[in-house]
Amino acid sequence: MEKYFWSILILACLSFCCSLDTVESADASFSQFEYVERRPNKATPATCGYDVCNPGKEGMLNLHLVPHTHDDVGWLVTVDQYYYQEVQYILDSVIRELRNNPDRRFIYVEVAYFYRWWNEQHDSIRHIVKGLVNKGQLEFILGGWCMNDEAATHYNAIIDQHTEGFRFLQTNFGECGRPRVAWQIDPFGHSREQASLFAQMGFDGLYFARIDYQDEATRAKDSTMEMVWKASPNLGDLSNLFTGALARSSYGPPGGFCWDQFCPDATFQDDVRLHDYNVDAIVDMLFNTTYTQAKQFEGNHIMWTMGGDFNYQNAERWYKNMDKLITYTNARQVNGSKINVFYSTPSCYTLAKNKANITWPTKDDDFFPYASLDHVFWTGYFTSRPALKRMVRKTNNLLQVCKQLDALAQLGPVESSDKKLDVLKRAMGVAQHHDAVSGTEKQVVAYDYAERLADGIRECQEVMIYAYNKLMPLKATLPPQQMFCNLLNISMCNVTGYSKQFTVTVYNPIGRPVTAWIRLPVAASSYTVTGPDGKNVPSQIVPISAQTKAIPERNSTATNELIFQVSLPPLGFSTYFVKYSASYSTKHNQKSYFMKAKHLKDTVIKNEHISLTFDGTTGHLTGMTNLDKNIAISLKHQMAYYRSFAGNNSKGEFWSSGAYIFRPNGSTALLETKLVNKYVQGELVQEVHQLWSDWISVVIRLYKEEKHVEFEWTVGPIPVEDKIGKEVISHFSTNLVTGGTYYTDANGREVLTRKRNYRPTWNLNQTEPIAGNYYPVNSRIFIRDTNKNSQFTVLTDRSQGGASIQDGNLELMVHRRLIHDDGAGLGEILSEQGVTGKGLMVRGKHYIFLDTIEDSGKLHRDLAEKLFMAPSVSFTTSKLTQQQWTQTFKATWSGLKNKLPDNVHLLTMEQWRGSSMLLRLEHFYEKTDDPVLSKPATVSLQGLFTPFDVLSVEEMTLGANQLLKDAKRLQWNIKGKDAQKSFSSHVPVGKITDTLDITLQPMQIRTFVVSLKM
Repeated sequence: MEKYFWSILILACLSFCCSLDTVESADASFSQFEYVERRPNKATPATCGYDVCNPGKEGMLNLHLVPHTHDDVGWLVTVDQYYYQEVQYILDSVIRELRNNPDRRFIYVEVAYFYRWWNEQHDSIRHIVKGLVNKGQLEFILGGWCMNDEAATHYNAIIDQHTEGFRFLQTNFGECGRPRVAWQIDPFGHSREQASLFAQMGFDGLYFARIDYQDEATRAKDSTMEMVWKASPNLGDLSNLFTGALARSSYGPPGGFCWDQFCPDATFQDDVRLHDYNVDAIVDMLFNTTYTQAKQFEGNHIMWTMGGDFNYQNAERWYKNMDKLITYTNARQVNGSKINVFYSTPSCYTLAKNKANITWPTKDDDFFPYASLDHVFWTGYFTSRPALKRMVRKTNNLLQVCKQLDALAQLGPVESSDKKLDVLKRAMGVAQHHDAVSGTEKQVVAYDYAERLADGIRECQEVMIYAYNKLMPLKATLPPQQMFCNLLNISMCNVTGYSKQFTVTVYNPIGRPVTAWIRLPVAASSYTVTGPDGKNVPSQIVPISAQTKAIPERNSTATNELIFQVSLPPLGFSTYFVKYSASYSTKHNQKSYFMKAKHLKDTVIKNEHISLTFDGTTGHLTGMTNLDKNIAISLKHQMAYYRSFAGNNSKGEFWSSGAYIFRPNGSTALLETKLVNKYVQGELVQEVHQLWSDWISVVIRLYKEEKHVEFEWTVGPIPVEDKIGKEVISHFSTNLVTGGTYYTDANGREVLTRKRNYRPTWNLNQTEPIAGNYYPVNSRIFIRDTNKNSQFTVLTDRSQGGASIQDGNLELMVHRRLIHDDGAGLGEILSEQGVTGKGLMVRGKHYIFLDTIEDSGKLHRDLAEKLFMAPSVSFTTSKLTQQQWTQTFKATWSGLKNKLPDNVHLLTMEQWRGSSMLLRLEHFYEKTDDPVLSKPATVSLQGLFTPFDVLSVEEMTLGANQLLKDAKRLQWNIKGKDAQKSFSSHVPVGKITDTLDITLQPMQIRTFVVSLKM
């Protein structure tokens, strides 16, 4: 029975986030994964980093051999299975072989695995490993909990998962454990924002393998495989990063040089007395391969990546042959050879490139979309497994809430909050992996990711309960225990659905006051809502739709939703009191009315700022008007799907859609149906319920005084009985003249300009006019008509693929179900079955704005922050009135004495070591977003927080693993009008005044370790 319960839970998690109404105890088995924090052995001499690099030889072509393994943190099997079946043996074997030869090198990347292995080792082995790290034989590269995806990840989660990995390395290995180079060798396209974050973390270089086949061909011909990536027009030189695309778009060795235990390539047979002596043949092959590769790269240093997926379980085989490769190749130098081979690391290779004093080309766009062949665009994974993508986004939201409350309440060992938070931090770290949130894992692995997140959510919610127990009481009495409802998006909550009286506590994780709309499933049709100040709060009752009631995961008798607006203090909570009422006047005031559309007459719904027009014949949305500025556009919204191409994957033109690849078979096939519309009117919200088919419905909502429109879509189960895969889109069509240009965000931060059928750095041969114009949309996409000074913006609630295939149009892919695999390695059809086994239902939201170009930035920046840092809602079944509650407990409380500026976001707030706190402040506007809010902003930390005072601050790099004043990055010469050293070797340290004033420039994130006084 218990096993059945958990299987249902995980399916529900994947469909509609996480399903637990109450918090349960932690599973004790998690204790085996807690790493032991140990300070580095200071007695061990450290000669690591650039100091131990082999510089190569002048006048020769220097070949850097980089032994490595790429260990996916889940993909075809779960993260646990990979560790126990393969990874532990890799690390065991490599450590033995490094000890046998001090010249050997090895790099390791995935801290999620290394920390497990480390915890299993005896102190004697740990001492040996620290020695190898201190000598530079074992080097940590990248250093995150995983190698994260770059399309579907949010910047908040990217920073967090790297911070978690960096902290482990710093704690156990000190400065020698600090990674100097980023290593994104397997993600399927590369984000400019990712490069910017890496630069801010202090990295000197970035290397990746996957690059568009046309881009690679151009760069190989022009010898521009390496460049300086100008990763932020807002941050300028601070975000510049030396970047290299690996040869052959591969992170494996060249053909003929793979010596892993399952590789077919010939090993060295170097006994001249035997018949199969092959030393000369292998060395000759090295010469040919080396000179060919050298033509594609500037300078006299090139790199071979000697490894691959889960390689080095038998490290002796690799090292024995590489030892011989080095020996026999270099032996030819006495006869005039100009090739020099040696063990190296990406850091040492980067240093060699830097010392070559080459002037490098630059790049200021990104590497999306990625195509591996003609017709084969890796743009399907932008949307694959949309329920898991939403669960990851919501869980990141919850993690920030938990860390903040833990810090504000100063929880400690009594509550074990650090260990509880670690469960969710590490589950989130694993979920950022490029085969996790990307949706490109096997189904059983997706269930495992969801289960890990569900476990972490339970632990996190326990932390929230402990925090409220400390923050709420006015006296010694503990407050009623908070309960949580994680399926509110399908109108399911046992607390509100079965109780006639309950409290609603809402926590705001944003550093300024916000208002938010609360929708709660209830059984009755009349309730009173009392605010924390004792005043009546206006509310509305809306019947739950038949489509919502039919969702398989939903198990509730609630028939209505209670809707009201809450006002929340900065970084604080407010408690609202809900009670059933039999009063006729209350029922009358809350009631919603169904408005009948008049035949052949258009229907208009509007609030104070926006009006929407619906065609009286078809029911379609036909127009939108910004009433404040009299901007009117024609606007049509349609739910449609692409038919997926079915092929045998033998070559590009026969390639199928799959978990990775999006390839439509022809143009969009609109759903042939006349819409069935229902119009709901009330004091607080107006809704249009649209039934597109028996598997697609949409609710369009217009809340009182809001400047955006909400589109809630419900899709699935997608029918595939006709043996045709379907990729469902939400399509917006306007009359704006957009000139083939549209705009998408990068990982929730900066916005990039996109042009249809165009790439800035090469002449594109477009083979897929739809899939080849899709880009990742992490939080927003928009189009502009400069002549009309109008911008149409759509915000998302998770990462999706999006495009503008025709002028004036936008589309976002929301769900996909296929009948073929795409041959990209997964070996499984993307066809999520859902709890019924008939197909997965998914629900989500889009938010649309219409405004002038100059005023749109403020609208989408403000709402995007509110979406990814949404308020957290919890409940009690307390029968206390507001007056009784406020005699014993706080009904409202703020963690800040002063609100943050409107352009500053509190990105991170968590307990660090001892009585310190990790704090990140972010200016979340770009330079051109708003004439006022794009200006620098200043925050004073002195007297800012309610529970404690700030004594002192130390500014850190973004990853919090190095003092900013100690950060020194390599300098690079760049080509073009900006020809110069691309940035100062010392990272500029922002001024901090005696009054602890912190000034932020647009898009700047500043990271501090803050000492506190309670």
